[in-house]
Amino acid sequence: MAYPKKKVAFHTLGCKLNFAESSAIARSLPPERFERVTAEDAADIYIINTCSVTDAADKKCRQAIRKFIHRSPGAFIAVVGCYSQLKPQEIATIPGVDLVLGSNEKFDLASYLEAQDKHKHAEVHSGILSGNDRFYPSFSSGDRTRSFLKVQDGCDYGCSYCTIPMARGKSRNPSIGLLMEEARKIADQGIKEIVLTGVNIGDFGRSTGETFTDLLKELVNTRGIERIRLSSVEPNLLTDEIIGMVATGNKLLPHFHIPLQSGSNKILGLMKRRYRREVFAGRVYKIRELMPFAGIGADVITGFPGETDADFKDTFDFLEGLPLSYLHVFSYSERPGTVAEGLPMKVPPGEKELRSHRLAQLSDLKTTRFCELNTGRKAMVLFEKEGSENIIAGFTENYIRAEHPFTGGLDGTLREVILTGISESGNMTCEIKTEL
Repeated sequence: MAYPKKKVAFHTLGCKLNFAESSAIARSLPPERFERVTAEDAADIYIINTCSVTDAADKKCRQAIRKFIHRSPGAFIAVVGCYSQLKPQEIATIPGVDLVLGSNEKFDLASYLEAQDKHKHAEVHSGILSGNDRFYPSFSSGDRTRSFLKVQDGCDYGCSYCTIPMARGKSRNPSIGLLMEEARKIADQGIKEIVLTGVNIGDFGRSTGETFTDLLKELVNTRGIERIRLSSVEPNLLTDEIIGMVATGNKLLPHFHIPLQSGSNKILGLMKRRYRREVFAGRVYKIRELMPFAGIGADVITGFPGETDADFKDTFDFLEGLPLSYLHVFSYSERPGTVAEGLPMKVPPGEKELRSHRLAQLSDLKTTRFCELNTGRKAMVLFEKEGSENIIAGFTENYIRAEHPFTGGLDGTLREVILTGISESGNMTCEIKTEL
């Protein structure tokens, strides 16, 4: 006897890695039993893939869980991912949650959905991570323009503020051969751009005796893939060879996101980062030397324990003097079980907010200057779906978001444009130079 398919919806929070994994998990569900719908549709089962990088991320996860429970009280609610790995019992106490799966267990979701009846109490499966955890291949699909390809997972760095090693385990990766198979699957879907993602992608090869540059050399030969974008690479792992490959290649895009976290060497030491600020500056200037128009972004944490006014000024002045395109600014969030939790000289919340605001303003200024630098230049834009106010937008090679009046047939295509100015939204306007 055939039973009707259950409608399943995914809601993903956090990083690009989570989106890649949600897509892979969705593809693992037997199509004869499950039909995927959007999170805005009425579903029988809601899968919430969580993030736990900050206290604010935990809060967003709880809000999302309660939203779907309130909207569909009869639906089966499964919560998976990093928050589920770190705080499974906390999630299990939320009335209406039926299933909690940790970082490894989420990839076996189908077996836990054999029975989808509402539970009186949440069922929890969140095992302890070890040095022998598997690597689960993942890439995102369903977007005509780009796919996030997971090339690495876990982290061995042990930064004093971070719970990622507790949530995802040790650094590990698959073979280049397996990733080439994944890349070909992406190309077969007509997707033009791959974004390489992971927790610490520059650490690729630890499991297999290969290197990140070995991977890049192979991926650029993937037929059908026209652009390869790197996600965050640690400054001590961003080698001259990698920078040179981007500068001389056609597929590797001139866009670098380099986590700095602090411009004070004292604070970097307290954070247990593996470099000093001079290493970061050296990477930025090397990129600028070879690629004057490359997009360069950085992560910065403000209000870390022990960060004085003088330390913050050190960071601000350091960043102000560097030719960056943008900053991702985070207020320090204390995470249970980390070394930083026990550090003295906590920065008051109001001061953290003020410092974050100042750096956000600096980021806006740098973005504007970078756009002005690029005004009048040619670029290749990979256009996405129609946005608001009858425009269509996409990203240039160097990660500038460019807008154009909506035109049918642009979605999912690469077009040569001239960047003409800055729009009211802060993006760039463009004129298309190639025929449709």
